[in-house]
Amino acid sequence: MRPEQDDIARLGGARSEIGEQALRQFREAVLEHYRQHGRDLPWRSTRDPYAILVSEVMLQQTQVSRVVPKYEEFLRAFPTVQALADAPLAEVLRVWSGLGYNRRAKALHEAARKILEEHGGTVPCSYAELRMLPGVGHATAAQVLAFAYGVPVPYLETNIRAALIHWFFPGREAVTDRELMPLAEAVLDREDPRVWHYAIMDYGAALKRRVPNPSRRSAHHAKQKPFAGSMREARGAVLRVLARRERASVEEIAVESGIHARRIRAAAAALVREGLVVRAGRGWRLAR
Repeated sequence: MRPEQDDIARLGGARSEIGEQALRQFREAVLEHYRQHGRDLPWRSTRDPYAILVSEVMLQQTQVSRVVPKYEEFLRAFPTVQALADAPLAEVLRVWSGLGYNRRAKALHEAARKILEEHGGTVPCSYAELRMLPGVGHATAAQVLAFAYGVPVPYLETNIRAALIHWFFPGREAVTDRELMPLAEAVLDREDPRVWHYAIMDYGAALKRRVPNPSRRSAHHAKQKPFAGSMREARGAVLRVLARRERASVEEIAVESGIHARRIRAAAAALVREGLVVRAGRGWRLAR
């Protein structure tokens, strides 16, 4: 069974049970789609574990189109673990500014320092050691292992969920990760996990453009709240202003961002608790 170039939505179909034939058909469909429509992304042209770690942390909860320019900018600013570890946190936050979820930048900065101190500047190649790094969960550890070291570890993320749910659970709602993980392991190409994971993620991403997003039928899908009026919006405003200025007051940030001072004050207080911002006189500055 091969995918139609112009109609990915026709792939899959009802299956009463999941046997080896169904798994083989799925693998063939995913790899055929990748041969014809695989995405050309900058982090796919490297096996540098550090560059791959940067890309995977950036891709957490963030669209690929937003990550590409920031990934390239970040690596120009901090091309090695040493460069990132040596940089002040304020400079890391300035380069990260605009990507969102800024706690990831702090975690990546802390991870670089730990890699330098405990691993001689080389991103570890063991799952256990990767999981000990700040900001690295199961999926990120598995991605570094697959894409940098060729080590096969099954994992789930939104596009992989979409691919597996669409193919193996047609019409089902509330599909759990407990049901999906054995399938992710069963279809995994243990000889070439790097290409396989690129392929299945591209296949899932393409599905979401052609059919109602299958990953919404995951029991773990959470609809993101609107950005406008959210704490994320206010936090981002504080960090963007402070990335341009040495320090700023509540009123100055409110004027520049157009967000009410009450919300700015609450956002700044939260950022102080997280170690991203510190008080500076009557205002704030980025942590150093």
